[in-house]
Amino acid sequence: MPWNKRDYPESMKNLDGRVRGKAVEIANALLEDGYEEGRAIAIATAKAKEWNEDHPKHDTDESDNGTGKRSASSRSNLHVVPYEDGWAVKEEGNTEPRFTTDTKEEAVKKAQQMASDANISAIVHRKDGTVQTSHNYS
Repeated sequence: MPWNKRDYPESMKNLDGRVRGKAVEIANALLEDGYEEGRAIAIATAKAKEWNEDHPKHDTDESDNGTGKRSASSRSNLHVVPYEDGWAVKEEGNTEPRFTTDTKEEAVKKAQQMASDANISAIVHRKDGTVQTSHNYS
């Protein structure tokens, strides 16, 4: 059963919202890969906490002035992550994706373009949430 930000395992209720969101993403990917539910929850929770330590939340200017692009003062890296039935490009510290697609390849291309335009990094994750590769454009 896939979880989301409003419907998640009871054991994740005391996690910070950002960590819980990442744990849900990872757990869903693990379930999709055939992991047993309890094991997926345990792994996802541990990996999400680890991710949170490695990816501190940055204060960013959330304004895009209607352009769909963040301001130059926004310096958060982009991550390509599994999302629902496809892939998403998410900015560090934000739970809502900036771009979603059915294929990882398309998400990677979009993240690279966006990161290049903003002089930041695009970090590509595997389905289990671990980092596969990164592209630094700063």
